[in-house]
Amino acid sequence: MGIKAFAPASIGNLGIGFDILGMAIERPGDEVVARKSDTPGVRIVKITGHGGKLPYETEQNTAGMAALRLLEFLGETGRGIELEIHKKMPLGSGLGSSAASAAAAVLAVSELLRTGLSKRELLPFAHAGEQVATGSLQADNVAPSLLGGIVLIRDNATLDVHRLHAPRGLYATVVHPHFEVLTRDARAILKPEVPLADYVRQSANVAGFVVGCYTGDVALIGRSLRDIIIEPQRAGLIPGFYEVQSAAMAEGVLGCSISGSGPSVFALSANSLIAENAGLVMQKAFARHGIESDVFVSPVNQEGAVIC
Repeated sequence: MGIKAFAPASIGNLGIGFDILGMAIERPGDEVVARKSDTPGVRIVKITGHGGKLPYETEQNTAGMAALRLLEFLGETGRGIELEIHKKMPLGSGLGSSAASAAAAVLAVSELLRTGLSKRELLPFAHAGEQVATGSLQADNVAPSLLGGIVLIRDNATLDVHRLHAPRGLYATVVHPHFEVLTRDARAILKPEVPLADYVRQSANVAGFVVGCYTGDVALIGRSLRDIIIEPQRAGLIPGFYEVQSAAMAEGVLGCSISGSGPSVFALSANSLIAENAGLVMQKAFARHGIESDVFVSPVNQEGAVIC
């Protein structure tokens, strides 16, 4: 008998909140099945949907490492656990694929062993798993994927994580063009210095976004969704990005930027109709550059990872 968990994709950064903001969407996502085994240790016995790109070695796989860290915490490293990983979302997409696998794995193993740990208590282990893929400490994908909602990470190292209020009617449109941008590569191009004037404007935008979430002021959210630091540096990695962004803005979205490290592009809207219309024109804009894409329209996913 096994336990299957699903963890959703997420929008890292939300444009303005580099490494500190993230939001869960309803689909796509990853599934992980955990079973007890007579063979000690965590073993990955099956991976689907990855095109042969993911390792079966436990300590080199985000799901495997997350499960291993949980067993270490429980003092159960001699316990035998088998994992099946079913990738239902593209790799290198900017949608938190590695985070979703780690989140689903810790939830499935925790439920299998009946630990009684809450999802927030499981977060450090999922976070440790995701670091295998990203090589860095940010939790802006793994936190929303596991916990759900819109998440503010005040401090990544200590996982000082807080759920923000999601205004009623808020919808996300995510368009995933069919090519990869690896997180490590997208981080490598970023400049370490930020001009003081840009820092002030971006800080004001992050604060305005948080206020808008809690007051339900979608107009304020829209005025705040303007990334002046990271987006200009990464836009060149996505052919036609500014055309896609302009098409979305013309449909009345609140804001449009790069999801995580890209290449997926997201827009936030005040209702589902605007979100759906934006998806169509964004997809057409990519098509004009000869790029096929998938469109996902979703309200804020408030549940995060679930047993299914």
